[in-house]
Amino acid sequence: MTQTNGRRRVVVTGQGVVTPLGTGVDKFWAAMQRSDCGIREVQSFDTEDLYITIAGEVPDFDPRERLQSKQLLLADKYSQYAGCAAHEAVTQAKLEYPIKDSDSYRAACIIGSGVGGLTTLEFSYKMLFKENKRATHPLTLLKAIGSSASAHVSIEYGIKGPTFGLVSACATATHSIGMTYRMIREGLVDVGLAGAAEASLNWGATRAWQAMRVLSPDGLWPFAKKRNGTVLAEGAGILMLEEYERAKDRGAPILAELMGYGMTADAADMVNPSIDGASTAMQQALDDSGLAPSDIDYINAHGTGTMVNDINETRAIKRVFGNAANKLSISSTKSMHGHCLGAGGGIEAVAAIKAIGENYVPPTAGLDEPDPECDLDYTANTGKAREVNYAMSNSFAFGGLNAVLVFGPPPA
Repeated sequence: MTQTNGRRRVVVTGQGVVTPLGTGVDKFWAAMQRSDCGIREVQSFDTEDLYITIAGEVPDFDPRERLQSKQLLLADKYSQYAGCAAHEAVTQAKLEYPIKDSDSYRAACIIGSGVGGLTTLEFSYKMLFKENKRATHPLTLLKAIGSSASAHVSIEYGIKGPTFGLVSACATATHSIGMTYRMIREGLVDVGLAGAAEASLNWGATRAWQAMRVLSPDGLWPFAKKRNGTVLAEGAGILMLEEYERAKDRGAPILAELMGYGMTADAADMVNPSIDGASTAMQQALDDSGLAPSDIDYINAHGTGTMVNDINETRAIKRVFGNAANKLSISSTKSMHGHCLGAGGGIEAVAAIKAIGENYVPPTAGLDEPDPECDLDYTANTGKAREVNYAMSNSFAFGGLNAVLVFGPPPA
């Protein structure tokens, strides 16, 4: 098997998304090329007594039209999103399923969620405490737990190897992808579905986020002088990862190579991010990939639109990249699809892979006047054509949980 530095190479053979910009990678990518914004007035729950009334809701998602599995029709919406994105990734990868015989134990399904079936829980509490019902729906527990999505997907495709949900707030998808990458690289498995899904847009969640004073009532404008908070969103982002020789032998489409992964914890504060933690995770991912800072062409930034995060991420990039920071193209696609919480890193990994495949950098929408302390090239308002060979994707979560991925072109 082809190896680099004594380890197996890992490639991306499929990808799938459910986003506020649309469901499916092609629709998602075309919307970002147009600088569309999926942040709108909330439609799915009553906002009359809320001062936050905008969110990134997934439009026109009918599970009866989107899902193959009858079991998923009874699942929480976050599992349905995961199932839909996984199906797109498996279909693109041309993987035959259900996976049979011993191969099924050489496959992984690591699909996480920041909060799991939160809408199921809110509905159940409403039944019990507002409508005085004697019991909840019998599937409440199975729908709510954070491993439901991974279990549903593993059943759908016959995956019998490592299967579980991972939780690390807004770094969940990136950690899930990184863990699956390491499993394949080190020979534990040969193929894996990895990412995360989130469907936590409801009244109770919005009230909880309101209380933290980190949400914007107006819009999400990363790195802009006018930014005043982030905007909650939902969706899913899933990658199909494979060992390179296996993918090549079966004639799978190879979209990119996953080359590096870094992860750190700030161990400092639950809310305020650390420059040390973010910069060290980026450096680890670079070191793991064997690339120099000057090799990276594009960074999909965490870019939440909060005052402290955007400045700290800018400073962390400058620390790691030095003079090469001024040659980078950077964008926060959250400006268009919102902050999809645990699913964000999966959706943004797809954006980074598409940037490599299309030689195109998606924009940071709404960046009319940059913050003077955010003085890098953040691809303001309009995307641009540029040769993109290597891309980095950053996820820096509450609790100081940091995860970074580096992607490169398909192996020659």
